[in-house]
Amino acid sequence: MTAAISPKAFIITGAARGIGRGLSRLLLQKGHRVLLLDSNTSELSHTATLLSRTFTRGTNFEIHLCNLRSSTEITTAVSSAKSFFPGGKLDVLINNAGYTAGVGGAKLEDDEFLEVWNATLETNLTGTVLMTRACLGMLRQPHTDDDSSASSNSSSSSIINISSTRAHQSEAHSESYAASKAGLLGLSHALSVSLNESPSKKTRRIRVNTILPGWIHVGNENSSADENGTAWEEGLTEEDHAWHLTGRVGRVEDVLRAVEYLVDAEGVTGSEVVVDGGVSRRMVYPE
Repeated sequence: MTAAISPKAFIITGAARGIGRGLSRLLLQKGHRVLLLDSNTSELSHTATLLSRTFTRGTNFEIHLCNLRSSTEITTAVSSAKSFFPGGKLDVLINNAGYTAGVGGAKLEDDEFLEVWNATLETNLTGTVLMTRACLGMLRQPHTDDDSSASSNSSSSSIINISSTRAHQSEAHSESYAASKAGLLGLSHALSVSLNESPSKKTRRIRVNTILPGWIHVGNENSSADENGTAWEEGLTEEDHAWHLTGRVGRVEDVLRAVEYLVDAEGVTGSEVVVDGGVSRRMVYPE
């Protein structure tokens, strides 16, 4: 990968494993500066160790434990971001963290359903709102004429919310997850209108867009996979790839390209980008 022409400052939630970890690594390879947030202590520490083999912690990247169900922890994490990024300026907030116990989990009539429901919405939806609120000042922070640290030629900053194709399609017993991901779609288009106008001419506008990943295979993006030397393709079948119109299961790199597009496209806000290899466009009949 080539280095970024205009390095930017990123915050990524849910960055210790999965899509978040992959995006963090790929963005660092592009020359960007990244703050990784996650609530999983061991996975976040492992990811930091892994990244430190190539990048400099404290300069290229930093990590911070953060439970998105805690407004106090969010405030603390954002305070650390202000110190980490030059001038306290944030270019891109990627709200990626997701609580997934509601996928094929508790049934509506089960005793634990409401517990799963509340935890899912608190993390996936309310957590996104709280993180966005906390980052507004950094996202609006203007760049001075002599600021070469990050996107000084950009008139806007960017929020990218990671939803899911499950916002539109479901399998049984996924009410909480589907509702939270569909809620992100409504939240995103509402924010795109509300944050379009800057409080003053000196501050940046904030664009808000959503990515809806389908099957993005990230079985190799965690500490256990690293220890076992798990390859990306492990566990995938020819049928899995053939199910996708693109001929293969999705990779983190596919999500990265959507992120790069939304970050650079100054004329795009309030939009939804589906990254699912065309699966949601395939008509399926019972066999």
